[in-house]
Amino acid sequence: MTNFDDIRPYYDEEIPAAMQRIAASKFFPMLAYYVFPDRNPNDVKQELLSYKTIREFQLNVMYIANEQILKNTTSKFICRGTEYLRRDKPCLYVSNHRDIMLDASLLQNVLVDNVGDTSQITFGANLMSTQLIVDIGKSNKMFRVERGGNMKDFYMSSRHLSEYIRHCISDVKQSVWIAQRNGRTKDGNDQTDQGIIKMFCLSKPMDKINALAELNIVPVSISYEWESCDILKALEIYESRNGKYVKKPGEDLNSIVTGIQQFKGEVNLNFCKPITREELRQFDRLTNNEYHKRVAQLIDKRIIANYTLTPNNFIAHDLRYGQEHFADRYTPEQREAFIQRTQKLKRFDIAEPDVLLDIFLGIYANPVTNSLSQIRN
Repeated sequence: MTNFDDIRPYYDEEIPAAMQRIAASKFFPMLAYYVFPDRNPNDVKQELLSYKTIREFQLNVMYIANEQILKNTTSKFICRGTEYLRRDKPCLYVSNHRDIMLDASLLQNVLVDNVGDTSQITFGANLMSTQLIVDIGKSNKMFRVERGGNMKDFYMSSRHLSEYIRHCISDVKQSVWIAQRNGRTKDGNDQTDQGIIKMFCLSKPMDKINALAELNIVPVSISYEWESCDILKALEIYESRNGKYVKKPGEDLNSIVTGIQQFKGEVNLNFCKPITREELRQFDRLTNNEYHKRVAQLIDKRIIANYTLTPNNFIAHDLRYGQEHFADRYTPEQREAFIQRTQKLKRFDIAEPDVLLDIFLGIYANPVTNSLSQIRN
């Protein structure tokens, strides 16, 4: 028993039991066929039941699952900035968040290839809806992050999370992946929540510089040529304009499955220059609140500068603003393919189709706007 048993991933000794539960799931044959389309599901089951460590499960199942996703739903996967990765220095990867599962999952393959080990991964408690998802997640180094609650509960869970992240990096010597905000970016505006930075500092409140410097923060910028769940995101923004959006039963699971199956075209995952102690020291005389804000802005600057813009981003920007300013960044065929994608919005019976279209275009266009704004500043 440890102080973190309520949120931590499985230990190796818990893997055999988890493998038995996964193998007994009614969904196992479907999962086995997707990951290993050329193998007999019963053979896959017997191999799964032989695993005794997290590493075996990750390398023999999750790594291959990610390869299948890339093979089946992408045209190209490009990774840059691997020179910032070090085998001897665990990091806190703070990433923009576009897909519920894939942002962190694809990162794991890159880490295996470049530093030889995976990171731990934050996993929203709202996503732990079935025992199968819990078993796959916790066997894949995913740890629980609580959502909601009253102010006291939120503070206590945030401090607990902060202590666990520091424990992973400083004591266990394992890297951690976390999104820059609570929930995915749905409107194309990647922005770090300064509350996340405040949470990092809760486990070392009397030394705000070392609180972050010791975590070795590496911003990560991921982009999809065809935005994951783009139509679903546009509909959610449209429906939430006049009040808080209430998710429908099974909506998160539907987004996970859609993100996996949807064609994504070119995917870019870029590691940014790490946040250095020297950069943090320039904010030393600021109040805690201003310090959190400025660090969040520093991370944003890195993520936006390293975000890979594709023709779809420039097409959407031109369509949204009624211009051809970026016409040299795409072909007529690419423009037509994007317009065809927007036609799918017409299948929804809504009162303001033009508003929905503008929201959809914004998902792709806003990264261009943000990039231009950063260049000007």
